[in-house]
Amino acid sequence: MNLLANAVLPACSDSALRSSPIAVDGHTMAPDRLLRYLQIKVHHLIQDHDWDSIHVLGSYDRQSVISAHEKTGKLFNFERPTAEVHGCDLIVKAFPGADYVHHYALIIATYLSMTGKTADTVTYELPDPTSSDDAMGKLDLELDGDLVIVGWGLAHLAPPDGVWNHGHGYAWQRTEIHGRRVVYLGFLHSIWGDVAGRVVTRLAGLGARHVVYVGKVGALNPDIEPNTQLATGNTSLVGGSLVTWPDFFGDFAAAQPGVHTGVHVTSPSILLENRDWLTEHAEHAFVDPEIGPMGVAARDAGIDFGYLHVISNNLARHYPADLSNERHNDVVRRRTVLIRQIQDIIANRLAARPI
Repeated sequence: MNLLANAVLPACSDSALRSSPIAVDGHTMAPDRLLRYLQIKVHHLIQDHDWDSIHVLGSYDRQSVISAHEKTGKLFNFERPTAEVHGCDLIVKAFPGADYVHHYALIIATYLSMTGKTADTVTYELPDPTSSDDAMGKLDLELDGDLVIVGWGLAHLAPPDGVWNHGHGYAWQRTEIHGRRVVYLGFLHSIWGDVAGRVVTRLAGLGARHVVYVGKVGALNPDIEPNTQLATGNTSLVGGSLVTWPDFFGDFAAAQPGVHTGVHVTSPSILLENRDWLTEHAEHAFVDPEIGPMGVAARDAGIDFGYLHVISNNLARHYPADLSNERHNDVVRRRTVLIRQIQDIIANRLAARPI
C-alpha cells in the first residue's frame, strides 16, 4: 500500500478524545446484525489493514481515499467518511458535525473490538461549531417562502423527468404541487444529528418558510413491524427536555391510515441505543438522530417543520428486517410503497391547506 505513505501526520489537538467500543451484549441489535451494520459502514482501509492509530475528525474532503463500501446506484446519502494514510496512522474525515464524528468513531472502535482487534487506537476530535456552520454555508439556493422537502427517497418523490441541479455536496430541483412552490433538496453526504439542524437553520436564512424531512426512524413499540408503517409528530426529547415545533402537517398526516404519531427521542448514535437506553425511553414512540435538532432549529427560526418517515427498524423486538439488511429486495419493495404514500400525503396536505 502506497497511499500518502510518506505524508506527515498532522498533530492531534489537545481536545482529542478516546473512543471506546460499546458493550455488544447489551445492545438492542443482535451481535451478528450489529456486526453486519458496522461492516457496511467502516472504511475499507480499516477493514483491510491494521493501524497504529485511527483519528476521526470533521472535514468534508472528497480528495482523500473514498471508501470501497460506499453505496452505489443512489443519488443521495451515499458518501461516507474518507481516509488519509500517514505511514502506519490513519486520519478519517467525516462531514463536520459533532454527532456524526462521535458516531463514526464509535462505529470504528466497536467494529475493531468485535473483530478481535485493538480498539484503543481510535480517537476523535469534535469539530468547532464554526467549521460546521462554514460547511453548511456552502448550501446556496434562492428561496422565497418555498416548501423544501429534504432527506431520503427523493429520487422517488421528485418528478421523474425533473432536472437535478448540483451544488457543493447537494442537489436540488424545483416543481409545483397544487400551485405551491416546492424544492426537493438532497445531500450526497450524511446530514447526521446536529448537521440536520444546521440544514434547517440555513434553509430558513435562505428564505424557506416550510421544511419537510423524509427519512427513517426506529420504533420503540414492539408491535410495529419495520417497513410497513409511517411515523410523524411534532415533539422530540432532546437532551432530556421535550421540544415542540410548529408542525407543517398539523394533524393531517397523523389522521391518515398506517401513520403513527407520538413523542420522538433524539439519539446521537445508534451505538448508544442499548437495552438500558430502551428501558429508559420505552414510553416514547420513535428514535433517530435528526428530527429533534431539525425541530429545534425550525422553532428557533420561526418556520414550520414536519417529518414523515418510514419506520425502518424496531428496537424493542427483533424482526427479520433491521438496519443491517436495508438493501434486501423485499425491504426495498416495501419502502417503495411507503414512499408513494408519503408522496400522496404531502400532495394532499398542500391541496387541503394553503402555505
